[in-house]
Amino acid sequence: DYIFYTDWQWTSSVVFSVSQSTMLAVGAVYYMLFTGVPGTATYYATIMTIYTWVAKGAWFALGYPYDFIVVPVWIPSAMLLDLTYWATRRNKHAVIIIGGTLVGLSFPLFNMVNLLLVRDPLEIAFKYPRPTLPAYMTPIEPQVGKFYNS
Repeated sequence: DYIFYTDWQWTSSVVFSVSQSTMLAVGAVYYMLFTGVPGTATYYATIMTIYTWVAKGAWFALGYPYDFIVVPVWIPSAMLLDLTYWATRRNKHAVIIIGGTLVGLSFPLFNMVNLLLVRDPLEIAFKYPRPTLPAYMTPIEPQVGKFYNS
């Protein structure tokens, strides 16, 4: 269970960093270029933050620990993207390259704060053991070499 929770937290951190920084950069740049409205990224990030708080509440209602789902910090990276769009308004490629780079580099840094707030995985593992798997999902040990000498 300790391995389960540490792996879960590390995996969720990496997945958040890669997928959601990409999602923020691509989605917000598309809308900014389409609408021409600076501030779109921050608006988008605010909606995503609210959505994730709702999802976190749903997981908590299912019996998971409150900090099992870590809410990503989108808004500061989105503000950097909006500032980049405002500064490079005449060059559409600059906002994609510079803004995307800023989001990709800043998003994991802002989310490191989340990892400091997560409780000790060993404590979580003892308080919330994983439910037992049903029989049809229980892994079977491999029978390799069992009849080697017969």
